[in-house]
Amino acid sequence: MAEDSAGLPSNYQFWMQKLSVWTQASTLETQRDICLHLPQFQEFLRRMYETLKEMDSNAIIERFPTICQLLAKSCWSPFILAYDESPKILIWCLCCLIKKDPQNSRESKLNSWTRRLLSHIVSTSRFDIKEVGLFNQVLGYAPTDYYPGLLKNMVLSLVSELRENHLNGFSSQRRKKISLPTSAILCLWLRHLPSLENTMLHLLEKLISSERNSLRRIKCFMKDSLLPEAAACHPAIFRVVDEIFRSALLETDGAPEVLAGLQVFTRCFVEALEKENKQLKFALKTYFPYASPALVMVLLQHPKDIPQGLWHQSLKHISEMLKEIVEDHGSYGGPFESWFLFVHFGGWADITAEQLLMSEAEAEPPEALLWLLAFSCSPGAGHQQRARTMVEVKTVLGCLTKLFRSPALSARDLQAAAGENLGGDPRPPACQQLVRRLLLHFLLWAPGGHTIAREVITLMAQTDAIMNEIIGFLDYTLYRWDHLCVEAHRSRKLARELLTELREQALPGQVNQ
Repeated sequence: MAEDSAGLPSNYQFWMQKLSVWTQASTLETQRDICLHLPQFQEFLRRMYETLKEMDSNAIIERFPTICQLLAKSCWSPFILAYDESPKILIWCLCCLIKKDPQNSRESKLNSWTRRLLSHIVSTSRFDIKEVGLFNQVLGYAPTDYYPGLLKNMVLSLVSELRENHLNGFSSQRRKKISLPTSAILCLWLRHLPSLENTMLHLLEKLISSERNSLRRIKCFMKDSLLPEAAACHPAIFRVVDEIFRSALLETDGAPEVLAGLQVFTRCFVEALEKENKQLKFALKTYFPYASPALVMVLLQHPKDIPQGLWHQSLKHISEMLKEIVEDHGSYGGPFESWFLFVHFGGWADITAEQLLMSEAEAEPPEALLWLLAFSCSPGAGHQQRARTMVEVKTVLGCLTKLFRSPALSARDLQAAAGENLGGDPRPPACQQLVRRLLLHFLLWAPGGHTIAREVITLMAQTDAIMNEIIGFLDYTLYRWDHLCVEAHRSRKLARELLTELREQALPGQVNQ
């Protein structure tokens, strides 16, 4: 490779441009480009070091004013730090910038900046203890500040675990976890994709191990996994987790357990994002690169932060944006991709149902909200099927809103309201499920619904699958109300009572409290 008059490889500017693009590594194409060029970039770094080691720091900065930018971008790329000997060569290059006896504030600042980058590389890369000790001597820090301390922490955790197993008898379910700092786990997942995938697959196993995991229990699984916290720290981790959830939903035909896991993960992720990133380090588009930024911003808004009087307006806005993408073939993916984004924030669909049920009996249900309900239950339906679902739902809502304020209700009234209204073919399963959800919302909110709730649910729960569906609905509704700070005491009391009773009716061993 030829070298220019400045003494650096002639393609220095080429790599500067590449690094500028790589730091925006938010697309699959960019990540592939990084992986394709890593061997050549490592060779470039090696040649650069051969040049720099013959110069002192002042001469380096004077002749190559952008060298700090190049090294900084390289050091903050998880792909470069994960590749072969690149971290070690970067350390050699950075050491060339350190001035042993700084003579002025500029040299002192350069030393501090360089040491911060060096400590970042050492703490996120795999080096043996001897190498860490050598690097620490260059940095001027005690060796215990780095991986030897982490190793000691791991050994102590293992010793404690073995002692507990010896005293209590070995049980895999009673093991103590190895305590690793979140930052170390984050670095591991960024550098070793299989470890992140294994953590995610283990979480999915927990989610589907029982059909009746409570949302509270799923949230504990999620917090323990550290996935939401790590995903908030780096979009690459969020994208991997999100893609696994997407594949799981496709493979299981939208299994309720997987869907509940996705929604709990999203809620925990948003909470971690708000907690850790008062000023976002990454643009939202890096987390949702293929989604409409405007739609993401609206969905990310927590309903409790919006006055209830404006919920209808927000729902109408969401519906219009989704409909434009789905039916007018917008540039942000097809129906499934739009639905997948929407169900991350599943509470909006239930708010839609509640808003429609509690509207005035004489009022015509807004088309936008009817469309949103129909789309949420069956994203793969074509335009005609979705239109039929909207007609079905509109008919059921018309009957339910008339009964909503009725002082005397019977289970037969609700059966009639939910009956097959078009006199044609039976409703598709997704439409049947949507009607059941409307009836359940009605029982919780209508003043007269409380007295007939048990009788109606008994008539509805003709199969174990429908029983599981009702249990999941009640559990998610209570979870959602907690997050919305809903103060409907009577409705809450009924939902809790029904949930407890239905769980007690389930076979032992199938229910996780």
